Amino acid sequence: MKKIIASLLFCLFVINSFAIGINMDEAKTIQSDRIEYDVKTESLKAKGNTEIINASGQQIKLTDADFKKESKDLKAQNIELWLGQNVYVRAKSIIHNMSETIAKHAMFTACDKCDEYGNAWEIYSKKIVHDSEEKMLYFHNATFWVYNDNIPVLWLPYYEMPDPSVKYKTGFLDPSFNSTNKMGTQINIPFYINFSDRHDLTTTFSYLTKENPLLQAEHRLNMTHSEFRTKGSFTRNKEGENRWHLFNDDIIEMGENARTTIYVQRTSDKTYLQKYGFYSYQPYLDSGAKLELFGQNSYIVADTHDFQELREPSRNQTFVSGNILPNIRGTYQTDPFFKETFLSISGDVLAVSGDKTDSQRIIGETRIISPWTLWGGNRLTASVATRYDIYNFENVAVYNNNEISQSYTGLKTRFLPSAYIEWGLPLYDAQENWTYILEPKARLTIMQHSNKDAVFAVSNDSAGHFLSDTTLFSNNRFAGLDVWENGDFIDYGVHWAAFNTKHSFDVFIGQTYDINTQDKENSDFNENGFRNGFSDYVGRITYSIPGFNISSRFRFDRDNYALRHSENSVYTGWHGYYFTLGHIWDSEPIDIYSSKTKDTHEAQIGAGLPITKRLKLTGNVIYNAEEHKIQRRTAGIFYEHPCYFWSLSFNRDNAIRNDYEGNTTYQFKFGISINGTHY
Repeated sequence: MKKIIASLLFCLFVINSFAIGINMDEAKTIQSDRIEYDVKTESLKAKGNTEIINASGQQIKLTDADFKKESKDLKAQNIELWLGQNVYVRAKSIIHNMSETIAKHAMFTACDKCDEYGNAWEIYSKKIVHDSEEKMLYFHNATFWVYNDNIPVLWLPYYEMPDPSVKYKTGFLDPSFNSTNKMGTQINIPFYINFSDRHDLTTTFSYLTKENPLLQAEHRLNMTHSEFRTKGSFTRNKEGENRWHLFNDDIIEMGENARTTIYVQRTSDKTYLQKYGFYSYQPYLDSGAKLELFGQNSYIVADTHDFQELREPSRNQTFVSGNILPNIRGTYQTDPFFKETFLSISGDVLAVSGDKTDSQRIIGETRIISPWTLWGGNRLTASVATRYDIYNFENVAVYNNNEISQSYTGLKTRFLPSAYIEWGLPLYDAQENWTYILEPKARLTIMQHSNKDAVFAVSNDSAGHFLSDTTLFSNNRFAGLDVWENGDFIDYGVHWAAFNTKHSFDVFIGQTYDINTQDKENSDFNENGFRNGFSDYVGRITYSIPGFNISSRFRFDRDNYALRHSENSVYTGWHGYYFTLGHIWDSEPIDIYSSKTKDTHEAQIGAGLPITKRLKLTGNVIYNAEEHKIQRRTAGIFYEHPCYFWSLSFNRDNAIRNDYEGNTTYQFKFGISINGTHY
């Protein structure tokens, strides 16, 4: 009986006192050459080899252990401790005193037997100190080895890390390294601050050899119904300029029927983000707030926008113009009141404030939509809508009688009734191996004709107009609400699809016919395919099988069938390999000022090549065929092991803007993993 009691006490003492941060279960089996227990002093001695295995499979092996309950001291030799499936500690001797465990001449790894070639990494240290209260591991005179102490890669006089039981811990993270042709070598030293399981902060000090240091910060807070994200940076460069950026994104859930979003995007100047690699290719920044209200049949959103333009002014480009304070949109849809017929009511309030300009608009629309399925599978949808617009302009650029008026002030209203009837006949044929669908469809749209001196704002929300397969059969084919079609037209096309368990084909081609405007000289936006009676032909073609997809969107000239616009993409991938090819070409597109711009001609190629199941190469190139130069190219090599990871990436950007004249960046990252967590 005494032996049983001694064994149980020894197990509980050792496990509760020496667990290096892991809460181990009660012992399942204990094996020892000899156990001595002194009842008076409540001290325990284990002579020879001792092995303890608990119910969860964690295991301790040691020799000549000495334990005293009152002082909570433990001394042992030749310790081997498995703290998890792959977490392992081996020490020549160990001393445990209160909350501190000291292992001498020790080895620690979180990659025990996780690789067929041996332990992927091990840390050998003259002394490892574990503090169970702070839940930290401290390594003194430590050497980092890879693959069973065959290759030493790093020596540190001192190193510390959280013990494996810790999910979040304040402290330094592994550094990363960048090298750029403009700012030299960049060493990033991140420091992580944990406030709670839902609240943390990462600050990063970046040293640059050709520029002054850079400070970065990222703050994260999750609450029960909200989340808050803020990140930014600051530097004072060698020219004495303060350069910075601040991005913020907050989402606040206010019950089941309301949500608020607050977003901030600001930077000190137009090229800071691109030069320092934070937000390289965004043409403008958007700050504001949004309130959303949800109902069973209704939705209302109110948002504000304050823009910061990052591009240089150009008459041949449409830039964000003015700040929006506010834009309120709402829609309400009734339940069907006759068959499937329902009523939709929508409203839009917009105020735009710019440089010595202001405009406000109120739009209200009521629409009845009535879909029907008739004999033979014919589908018919009829719709009638009434819309009323009120505009107030003050020194606003407007489109007036096919010309741009740069400074218009006054009040304008317009009543815009419209109606359409759409027909479609989906023909379905299911055979043994293939299923086919053929659907011809057409829509007749009748709209109120505006007067010749009709005025609408250039820069409120109608920033572009382009006929494509996506705008055909839509209520408003122009971008935004300010531009009105101003005529009756017919959309028609045919959709064909075929598919089986592996293959899928999808083809669409269509055209629009303007009933009222057939005179080419009086046609608006003719080059974009909207006017002059018959429009250009638009369509798309896609084909896909598992691991492969190819698609094309196009527009052909209605007269000579010349290609006017083309967007193509190819993707193939299997077993980690992938290849992508993208191409876009547009012949002299028209901007909002009805001015022709130069052709758009760009190609993009990307690929991924797995060298092994863990090592992967990637690359991507964007080529500007119009200017005959590579716009951007990137490449990277990535290695992901269960116990560690590293990557080396390359990026070359050839953009030229102000003080930014392209940049070449190399970046190296490395980290170890413990139980799936990166450190």
